[in-house]
Amino acid sequence: MPRDWPVTVSIWSNMDTKITPSSGNVFRDLGFGEDEAEHLRIRSTLMVAVRRLIEDRGLSQAAAAKLFGVTQPRISNLVRGRIDLFSIDTLIDMLARAGVHVDVVLSAAQDVA
Repeated sequence: MPRDWPVTVSIWSNMDTKITPSSGNVFRDLGFGEDEAEHLRIRSTLMVAVRRLIEDRGLSQAAAAKLFGVTQPRISNLVRGRIDLFSIDTLIDMLARAGVHVDVVLSAAQDVA
């Protein structure tokens, strides 16, 4: 039987938590506008890909900086999740320098009339 949302869950006798289903974009759920939320989602996906590449190859920040053609402080900012400092273009360029091909997949928005 499907539930009505939001659901109230009692964790402690005097504390209730409301659970609301996600929109599918955490940034939208946090209150960012639709366009900005989509840009943040794409940038975060690319940042995760760069971080995983660094980890998978066991690169130091200095070695990663050399591979990606950036400075070590730039890699430090990426590893610390400073999403505001990286554009989509920059992240794609970094991945390309590491031999990673980035594909873009387009789909219609769910709420388009």
